[in-house]
Amino acid sequence: MTTNFPYRTSIRLSDFDYSSPNWYYVTICTHERENLFGQIKNEEMISNDIGTMINKWWYKLPEKFPWVKLSHYILMPNHLHGVIRIVGAIPRNRPLHHTGENMVSPLPINTYDGGHTGENMVSPLPINNTYDGLGQIISWFKRMSINEYINNVKTNNWPRFNQRLWQRNYYEHIIRDERELAHVRQYISDNPKNWNVDKLHT
Repeated sequence: MTTNFPYRTSIRLSDFDYSSPNWYYVTICTHERENLFGQIKNEEMISNDIGTMINKWWYKLPEKFPWVKLSHYILMPNHLHGVIRIVGAIPRNRPLHHTGENMVSPLPINTYDGGHTGENMVSPLPINNTYDGLGQIISWFKRMSINEYINNVKTNNWPRFNQRLWQRNYYEHIIRDERELAHVRQYISDNPKNWNVDKLHT
């Protein structure tokens, strides 16, 4: 399997409903692609405590969003790939209450330096989630993982991340058919063994 899956070529479709039932392939990278989550050994991802925490919040997505199902997923040292399926109707036009879930970062937050036009731009900052669909799901995941990371910086001496944990943007791709879904799943499965030639390998 090649490693040339198009991380940066998909442009969000302005007329597409990202809350509609579909399969979505998502890539989320750490800020400046910093290796924070573990390391690849013998073509296998070995997560550290930070990576274990990230995995926890990813797998909590269906608990928070009952209309979400998870498929293939891999955490890498500085990014993750996952397939999210939105099933059924999403409740609309209601405020989302996240008691205890929002955070105020004690770390400096600077303006994103750009360079990734054409991707979804979902801020990991504490914002009110009044929109629906994939952006809402990814934003919640980012907020929750950032919040726990910051708590562990304070209590368990985790390394402080530089400005932010995640890139503000994320890559998404609408999976159109079973053949494409099979390709994405295989690509995700092969990611650890292809780490040395991965475009995201720093």
